[in-house]
Amino acid sequence: MKVTDYESIVGKDVVYELGLISKKLKNKKVQCINSTKQGGGVAEILSRVIPLLNDLGVTTTWDVIEAEPEFYNITKAFHNALHGSSVTITQSMFDKFIAIGEGIKKRTNIYGDIVFIHDPQPIMLIDKKSKNKWIWRCHVDVSSPNMEVWEFLKRFIDRYDISVFSSPNFARQLEIPQFLVTPSIDPFSEKNRELTQEEIDGVLEKYEIAKDKPIITQVSRFDYLKDPVGVIEAYRLVKKYVDCQLILAGNRAADDPEMDLVLADIREKKGNDPDIHVLLIEPEKNDLDINAIQRASNVVIQKSIREGFAITVTEALWKEKPVVASAVGGIPQQIRHRHSGLLCHTVGGAALMIRELLNNPEYAKRLGRNGKEHIRRNFLSTRHLRDYLLLFLAIDKTEDIIYL
Repeated sequence: MKVTDYESIVGKDVVYELGLISKKLKNKKVQCINSTKQGGGVAEILSRVIPLLNDLGVTTTWDVIEAEPEFYNITKAFHNALHGSSVTITQSMFDKFIAIGEGIKKRTNIYGDIVFIHDPQPIMLIDKKSKNKWIWRCHVDVSSPNMEVWEFLKRFIDRYDISVFSSPNFARQLEIPQFLVTPSIDPFSEKNRELTQEEIDGVLEKYEIAKDKPIITQVSRFDYLKDPVGVIEAYRLVKKYVDCQLILAGNRAADDPEMDLVLADIREKKGNDPDIHVLLIEPEKNDLDINAIQRASNVVIQKSIREGFAITVTEALWKEKPVVASAVGGIPQQIRHRHSGLLCHTVGGAALMIRELLNNPEYAKRLGRNGKEHIRRNFLSTRHLRDYLLLFLAIDKTEDIIYL
């Protein structure tokens, strides 16, 4: 895709502005680094935004760190702890993180004028800082973190030039400037493009999903923080009044070792219910399948306990779907309650709202229309590009940056 292709959705003025800003960055090389090429919102965003930055003439590359499985067990524990979950964190875990991080530093070549580090896994690369500029991007909800883990990471974060968060609620006291950049979706990606009814029906047939009863869907990584068991409980409350079916569709991320445990709990909770479909769908390879499942759904749910932003909510709203989602993380930035979706706090509340939408399809359509327009204005790739371009320009003048 080229940036000019987005004119049909966001208008010529938006695209023209991106071209003007990018001209000031043509001599800069941006190096993005994270922990996985597939699975999760970070990899998905980078896979769409980086080609567009290059199309604008801003040389941007993407490197992925390599580490042994033990490292990802530790960073998953850190991830859960940063989200405020009750997790046992030991000194040996901190020591091992540092020891493995030393190996990551040796194996990782740093060459960017601007080095853009995503989340905690590659955070120690800051030790290789020279005359270039460094950004640390936090994609998780750190509004109520385990302070031991946060203080450990903060030692590294404060050595970056600037930090970036997805919500004002996530900002914390730091020695460096903080920026707000919300995630986005690409309307032309395989996961979000328009589909024909034939394409949608073909995917439903592929996964043996009937079209004769309403579909409730949650798309997310199989993660305890996404509360898939709670989704099944909400579905069963709805099922007492409306004959419906549930789809839990997720993927496997290379840096998440916990998924098999989550899947085991889901399948135990599912039991022999033929109307609960648990689908393990590979990212990128089967993005069209996710697209079709969301478009076929009558209601999309995202019952997260904690959430960074929830790109899956953005995707569903873009497809004009009525969404019931937990009022956590970046979700309230996307959903204005009873205008562009419904916000819930409990399993029972989620069930009541799903029933309301299934019983009032006109109301559900109105929420869907409002939701799509909100996403068009605020959460598409072009807005994300603008934010990043301005961020790259600002980092050369960090002394003039105003703190959040």
